[in-house]
Amino acid sequence: MIIEQIFTSPGHNYFGHYGGPPGESPFLQVSEIECIAGHGIRGDRFFDYKDDYKGQVTFFSREVFDDLSFVLGLTTKSPGVLRRNVIVSGVDLNDLIGLEFELQGVQFYGSQHCKPCDWMNVAFGPGAERFLRDRKGGLRAKILTDGRLRLGEAELKIRQPA
Repeated sequence: MIIEQIFTSPGHNYFGHYGGPPGESPFLQVSEIECIAGHGIRGDRFFDYKDDYKGQVTFFSREVFDDLSFVLGLTTKSPGVLRRNVIVSGVDLNDLIGLEFELQGVQFYGSQHCKPCDWMNVAFGPGAERFLRDRKGGLRAKILTDGRLRLGEAELKIRQPA
């Protein structure tokens, strides 16, 4: 699997803005992030959001993003507009739901599908939320061990349930 892009943001643009305009916090593309077990990504808007939060880090499939771009005819957008943290290729993220897995020495728990909301139609384009609801390209995960994720190849190690 490949970690293709990494993003963080100090603030929420959509989360908590229902019924109002989106926020204006930048979404920053970075080459690595510091993952803190049980807390999230240092410097990200969901760091210490709440105890045992299911979305301490979010992953998104590059393949699903490319399909979305093609189907909606919006091929100049960056995956960053979806406001997910780690864009990966070469793995079906749905297969990691309910499993512990490791990337670049950092352990995670795949807590749930990262359900798209109405904001996807604003952030990406009309029809994005419906397309993503059917494709399930995102994964919310808990961070189990401290460490850093960096761009590039990442061997996926899945811990089998006992």
